[in-house]
Amino acid sequence: MAERDNRRGRGRNREEETPEFADRLVAINRVSKTTKGGKNFGFAALVVVGDQKGRVGFGKGKAKEVPEAIRKATEQAKRQMIRVPLREGRTLHHDMEGRHGAGKVVMRTAPEGTGIIAGGPMRAVFEMLGVKDVVSKSIGSQNPYNMIRATMDGLNKEASPRQVAARRGKKVADILRKDEAPSEAADA
Repeated sequence: MAERDNRRGRGRNREEETPEFADRLVAINRVSKTTKGGKNFGFAALVVVGDQKGRVGFGKGKAKEVPEAIRKATEQAKRQMIRVPLREGRTLHHDMEGRHGAGKVVMRTAPEGTGIIAGGPMRAVFEMLGVKDVVSKSIGSQNPYNMIRATMDGLNKEASPRQVAARRGKKVADILRKDEAPSEAADA
């Protein structure tokens, strides 16, 4: 009996962890496979999942029914989450580009109060990530799959000053001071 309670407790903890993630259905497509007996219809779902505190992932799932496709996509998204450093918990540290196939996206930092200026699939990624202020533009492919992959590619390139300092073997203040020095010289 005690073993059974332990197992139940572990399962409950796992279920308690999942509500911390929010998910957004980005696209749902009806797909068909032509066979000898006719056409078999199914559904493909694209889902973005995040904790709105700097972690985000996307997944796709296919099944005969829509809810099952969404469930599969959500599970895949939770497995493929990445952590993105955010400045002040609201915007990106620096401007960047992301590419995937013919899709290209440009993401720029924004001052407080700007909001999320982004289209469809990119907006879903930023909302699930927890970004409050960002300006972005999608160039090229309008396919939601490619737009999300390009956005994730750009977010993977995001580096905080702390990460850059660690990589260079310097202090954070040394890196930031160099950025501020030219503006002081321009003022004088």
